[in-house]
Amino acid sequence: MSTHLEEGSELTLDFTKLQKIAATGIPVLPVIVQHAETKEVLVLAYANEVALQETLKRQVACFWSTSRNKLWIKGDTSGDYLDLVEVRVNCEQNSLLYLVRPRQAGVCHTKDSHGHTRHTCYYRALNQNQLTILPEHI
Repeated sequence: MSTHLEEGSELTLDFTKLQKIAATGIPVLPVIVQHAETKEVLVLAYANEVALQETLKRQVACFWSTSRNKLWIKGDTSGDYLDLVEVRVNCEQNSLLYLVRPRQAGVCHTKDSHGHTRHTCYYRALNQNQLTILPEHI
């Protein structure tokens, strides 16, 4: 990912993301990941049956990387594991909610100005087509 995309203030939303995922032919569900105590939304990811079974087996959030087309065990590279508290299924059974407890402070692969991993992937606010990094995430 480019620094401009992750740190910039220009809005460049990828409205083709779901088309790209569909083009792989791998069946996945969106997974909302929420902090079990604070209820803050940490990340949106995807899971296939393999990722869900690994999540349940390991009791750690696992996903299907739609960009790399492989199992992604959150934390294996960064150490930012998300310990599973509960998995919830929506009414239509087409999305999941993972309630988690982060082992460390970070969740996102981006870092703040102090070099610390951000605790959520939702660190910017949209205002009149401009992105602003929220003060607690600078």
